[in-house]
Amino acid sequence: MGIRERLSGNEAVSYAIKQINPDVMPAFPITPSTEIPQFVSTYISNGEIDTEFIPVESEHSAMSAAIGASAAGCRVLTATSSCGMALMWEELYVAASNRLPIALALVNRALSGPININCDHSDSMGARDTGWIQIYAENNQEAYDNFVQAYRIAEHKDVRLPIMICQDGFITSHAVENIELLEDDKVKAFVGEYNPEQYLLNPKMPMAVGPYATSPFYMESKMNQNEAMKNAKQVILDVANDFAKISGRQYGFFEEYKLEDADYAIVMIGSAAGTTKEAIDALRAQGKKVGLLKLRVFRPFPGEEIAKALTHTKAVAILDRSEGFRAGGGPLSAEIKEHLYDIGASTKAVSYIYGLGGRDYTTVEATDVFNQLEEMIEQGKTIPQYQYIGLRKLGGKTKWDIILKL
Repeated sequence: MGIRERLSGNEAVSYAIKQINPDVMPAFPITPSTEIPQFVSTYISNGEIDTEFIPVESEHSAMSAAIGASAAGCRVLTATSSCGMALMWEELYVAASNRLPIALALVNRALSGPININCDHSDSMGARDTGWIQIYAENNQEAYDNFVQAYRIAEHKDVRLPIMICQDGFITSHAVENIELLEDDKVKAFVGEYNPEQYLLNPKMPMAVGPYATSPFYMESKMNQNEAMKNAKQVILDVANDFAKISGRQYGFFEEYKLEDADYAIVMIGSAAGTTKEAIDALRAQGKKVGLLKLRVFRPFPGEEIAKALTHTKAVAILDRSEGFRAGGGPLSAEIKEHLYDIGASTKAVSYIYGLGGRDYTTVEATDVFNQLEEMIEQGKTIPQYQYIGLRKLGGKTKWDIILKL
């Protein structure tokens, strides 16, 4: 039997960290992830774990220290959000290219500017091509479960890549929910001990970390990283199956909610999926065939699997909580459309931007998206193929139109 508890998302992730008891945690505080190093340092000071906590002067230093500790053979984690991740940018690439299985507890927050401390996915989506595995949570239970699985994925001999476990700032990180924790001994047995094959402090196998790579070697290094990312797909599924055996909770690349017979679907990431599920339940009660594909794993991107799951639908709305600034939608939209095209799907796909800077996303708006898709297909109505949800309007114009005019 699991342990029933009421925890915020930050508390849930911190509790998973406590159960794993990693070797080293360098960290620098930033809203809304500050509570994670705060909780972990409290566990350390109380003698509940023996993790070495390193207070550093910046997020760049936090990731630099994480890289050094991981290269030395330690199991390492850190936590950050938003501009903190932006300050880590250079080191994110270094961690991935050196194949260091660092875990990063990322609490998603909008990037400046303008300055905003609320949730969107611009931080993690900006880092989508750094070579890190990315796994997202809808709720506090998933945030806990994902972190318990993180090291098993990242440290696998066929992967050895850093991993981001992402949750939505304030919406999950600070909201308290009922969740079920695993017993400490189960978590420890599941995660296991970290025994790296190669590390700096091994005198029997001298090695260099982060050397200069000339042109004849650099490209092969990147290819090897990509092969590891491809390997991660099967490892993620294998670890999820093992986790289901001890928890009863099954995970995959994504969740299909009433999608099997849906004519119209929404695809999205994160906490807003719960709002969409509420809208779907109401529309199903009216006889509407609508569904949801909630993406859990963004890197490696399960494009073929997503496209096949959507190919029976007439139209899908792809909702991004970050702007790609490609004048055509966000990053999730671009990748899904590519794979729908690759398999020759007839499904129409429309791009939406929602929830930037913590903007509310409601069941009314989710319902409106489904209605737009239906009108486009059934009535032949022309709708914008790239649009924002929930923009404020002042005098018939959006607030942004007025600002631009000023």
